[in-house]
Formats: sequence, structure tokens, C-alpha cells
Amino acid sequence: MEKIIVLDFGGQYNQLIARRVRECHVYAEVHSFTLGLDKIKEINPSGIIFTGGPQSVYAADSPQIDKEIFKLGIPILGICYGSQLIAHELGGKVATAPVSEYGKTEVNVEKDSGLFKDVSKTTTVWMSHTDYIEKAPEGFKITGNTPVCPIAAMENAAEKIYAVQFHPEVMHSVEGMKMLSAFVYDVCGCKGEWKMDSFVEKTIKEIREKVGNGKALCALSGGVDSSVAAVLMSKAIGKQLTCVFVDHGLLRKNEGDEVEEVFGPNGPYDLNFIRVDAKDRFYAKLAGVTEPEKKRKIIGEEFIRVFEEEAKKIGAVDFLVQGTIYPDVIESGLGKSAVIKSHHNVGGLPDCVDFKEIIEPLRMLFKDEVRKAGLELGIPEKLVFRQPFPGPGLGIRIIGDVTEEKVKIVQDADFIFREEVAKAGIDKELGQYFAALTNMRSVGVMGDFRTYDYAVALRAVHTADFMTADCAQIPWEVLQKTANRIVNEVKGVNRVLYDCTSKPPATIELE
Repeated sequence: MEKIIVLDFGGQYNQLIARRVRECHVYAEVHSFTLGLDKIKEINPSGIIFTGGPQSVYAADSPQIDKEIFKLGIPILGICYGSQLIAHELGGKVATAPVSEYGKTEVNVEKDSGLFKDVSKTTTVWMSHTDYIEKAPEGFKITGNTPVCPIAAMENAAEKIYAVQFHPEVMHSVEGMKMLSAFVYDVCGCKGEWKMDSFVEKTIKEIREKVGNGKALCALSGGVDSSVAAVLMSKAIGKQLTCVFVDHGLLRKNEGDEVEEVFGPNGPYDLNFIRVDAKDRFYAKLAGVTEPEKKRKIIGEEFIRVFEEEAKKIGAVDFLVQGTIYPDVIESGLGKSAVIKSHHNVGGLPDCVDFKEIIEPLRMLFKDEVRKAGLELGIPEKLVFRQPFPGPGLGIRIIGDVTEEKVKIVQDADFIFREEVAKAGIDKELGQYFAALTNMRSVGVMGDFRTYDYAVALRAVHTADFMTADCAQIPWEVLQKTANRIVNEVKGVNRVLYDCTSKPPATIELE
């Protein structure tokens, strides 16, 4: 099977690079830069990509590579730190740039380059560097530059070694996919025969081998990610899987019954299903807690405690299954990334978990890839394309302390918003949309009476991968009708706001 390996040097976009290669219908997987030459030869990849990273290649403790990798005859593409590493290892010079470049930048490229033949002579790319390549190694041709970066791209076509200072994998690099496609198809000679069904088949096989005769407990929320993870596990091990659905009182309106309808005894899947009513214990744990990270940690730990209790009831359980996806991993700050927010299924795990191992079959996928996997598994479109919902539930869509009264408010407001968006026929256009409850109260008037009630915030975004997002311009009539219904039908609300912020600087969720 055709395969590109991505060697990770600590950059935030390592999995995004792999994902872009998979969009070219070529399988890609990420490995540490410490992967040995013998293992690389065993994998026998069609090409190798070096990722970016936060360090300087000339620093004593910076990640390095065995120079022999350049003699394997395998095409190599270096991105950002990866490009500097190529220059550094092959006799060029890397130094602190006189002017750092961050953000969108115009780069001039040579059209006769193997990477840029289908790219405009001047194209917009995403730069993020403090160091730069001051001198290219012998045998390399400079193929790209900016006013402050004389070697923004270089190549040794004879050795099939290419390097770019910018990030072609991010959406802000307008023609980045053309560059990656040129590397994958023209330089590496791939045919592009890999599809998502290959991932599904491979993952099911790996799960069977890992679990063997053991038992697995799946943390099922009913959202897209955990549902796809549950069905993957069901296809692999059947009744060896028990799905525990924790109704923590922080779900969307009617969601508990909807989840049971799909995965319960009358559903189409071969698995054991347990629904746990844990509303009171979650509310008790969250009483008076206002700090977002603390709420996430409490909810995450309580989830695990519930699973442990259920596991003991059904006997020995070897594996805990979770629907973690790649944006969760990045935002939780695993590896060398900064912590943005803890996800209960990544950063919120307690220190002592009573399971042999955690299985996260979707950990390296982005949301749209998870949906494709769901369709390959035969999961109904209604479930595959349902609104994303965070593991901590409405607990992080309520600013400040969580109470049963506030949960009811946000459930009803959110239901109205989703209903009006669906009626307008724009639901499929949006990456995510929901209502949240602010901690702000303001004066209003209803009839002849003064009110002092809460403000609800509506949020809707366009996003391809949930790593970045743009505020959606919902038609004014939809917003107006939603706002009118919420203040009239939801007790305790007298004001409705619309969040116009992109990600970054904001996150998609409010907390």
C-alpha cells in the first residue's frame, strides 16, 4: 500500500499534514522523528515529510535526524523546521532571521519547480518562523522567496529533496494543497488509491488483535465521535463491548432518549448498552464551581468514576474506549503544544484509572474524517451529521456555576435555535451552532413589569477541521425569530446576543 510517513519534530500541524495527504487519497501516518532507519526501511514509504517544530536546529537540544535518511532514495519534503533541518544537515546555514514572519505572506515561486508547477508565480502562504535558511546546501536550487526571506523554498530535484519555509498544509496557504499534491503524485509517484474504507478495515482489524478475548467499556455520549468509536468497536468485538451512556443532566433537550433509541436494546448494533442516570451526583460535584478548567476536570473525573463503577458491576473490563479526535488532543496541550482547554477524554483523566488500557480509535482523525468513517460504517446520516457536542456537555455552555435551572434554560434556548436553523435550511452549511448561557443579567421589560434576567448567547461557525473557524453570517430574519422565541418561551431570559468571534482568537465553545 502507498504510504507517506510524517516525522514529527514537535509542530502543532503534524496530524494536519497527514490529513492533507490523506485528502490526496494516499495513506499517511505520523511517527516521532526518533523513528529509526531500519523501521523506515521496513515501512518502505513512498515519501517522507519533516514537520515544523518550536526549536532552532542549531540549538544543542534540538531534535535531529540521522543523515543517512537522505541516502535512502525516498523523496523528502521539509516544512518550516523541517526545511531548516534539511539545510542544517546537508551543509547549508540556518540563522536567526533579521525579520520574523508570522501569518499570511506573499511568496514568489519558480514555476519550473517540482512543487510549484501548478501554482501562481506569486501566492499567499502561512509563515511562522524566527529562524531562516541563510545559505542553501550545495546542489540545491532556490525556488521561492519573500522580501525578508530569500530562501522560502529550495529543492534538489535530482535527490528528490524539497523544502519550504512556510506551511502548505494550513488553509491560509491558498495553493498549499497543489504543492502537497505535486509532492505526493509527481515527486513520490503515488497513484492515490487509498480511501476511508481502508482506515475502517485497518482499525477494526487492529482492535480485534488488541482486545483479543478481553472486554471493553465505551464512554458513549451519543455525539458523532463517541458514536463512530462505539460502532467501530461493535464491528470488531461485538458483545465483548459494553457501551455506558452517562446521562449527567448536561445533555441537550431530549438527547438521552434519542441516544437510547439508537444504541439501546432495540437498536441495530451488536453491543451491550447501559444508561446511567447520574444527574444528581454531577450537579452536586459542580455546585458553586465557576472556573472552566475546574468544571472540565470535575466532569471528566466523574465520568471515569461512573465507568469504573459500571465496569465492576459487569465484571473485569480490560479497555476503556473513548471518542477522542485530533483537535481534542491539540487543544489539551499534549506533546509540546500549549494547553488551550482540557477535554474530559484527554486532559481531564484522573491519575488513577481502573482499566488496563485506553483505546481511542479516532485519535488521529479530524471531525470531517470521523464523519466519513461513520458513513463507511453504515451509521445513519442523521447521526453522522448531528451537531458536535462537547464531552462536558452543557456544563461548558453555561458561564459560571451550573444549576438545574440554568441547564433547563440553555436546553430550551438551544432547542429553539437548532429548530429555527433547520427550518431555514441552513443547518448543513454550518460546522457547529448552539446556544449558551452567559453569566450576565440585565434589566428588561415584559408587559408592564421590570425583569432582571439572563442573556443567552448564540454561536454559529463555518469550519472544515475545527482547528480554525469563522463566524457564520446567519440571516438576520433567522436570528430575529430565534431571539423572539427564546425571550418569549424560555423563562429566565430577557436578552439574546450573537457571538461574531472567529477561532482564533476565541474557541468554538465558550469555555
